[in-house]
Amino acid sequence: MNKTNPKVDAVLRQSKKWLSEFEALRSIALSFPLTEELKWYQACYTLDGKNVVLIHGFKEYCALLFFKGALLKDPKHLLATPGNTQAGRQLRFSSVQEIHKATPTIKAYIREAIQVEKAGLRVQLKKTEDLSLPEELREKLDKLPALSTAFSALTPGRQRAYIYHFSQPKLSSTRQARVDKCMQQILDGKGLNDS
Repeated sequence: MNKTNPKVDAVLRQSKKWLSEFEALRSIALSFPLTEELKWYQACYTLDGKNVVLIHGFKEYCALLFFKGALLKDPKHLLATPGNTQAGRQLRFSSVQEIHKATPTIKAYIREAIQVEKAGLRVQLKKTEDLSLPEELREKLDKLPALSTAFSALTPGRQRAYIYHFSQPKLSSTRQARVDKCMQQILDGKGLNDS
């Protein structure tokens, strides 16, 4: 087992909801030749300074985030795509028993993630201009020149976040509601998650 990082110890001790699950995932991650670091206030495991996997918790689940998860084979279709990321993928868990039961699978995914990093593979990220705008957004941009100008002035990352956010719902009415709700924020030059 690799050396634990005292900074990670301190952060994990503060965890109340997922402490047992974090410790189980940490033990698995440390069984590989990875360095434990504290990044973004989370336990992060690196190989030669490159991020491989991170442990983090949410309200409904805790997860292992694979930074280049889009490149993993995922034969069992266990990886979830968090938010609007193009590269990252998560293995999600809701109990320590679930983690213990899945340990061989978790190890296989970590092993593959290490091989991806060693091979120097990179996720080919889509550029903002390569993304198709949802029809509901395109119609608003065509009808409202000020909105079109404001949207064009946003950084590519902010544009992508809005495009992903507007594209997610299956129903056109929900997509339209999202566009309507965010119009003022776009006009103010703010990103989706800006206050």
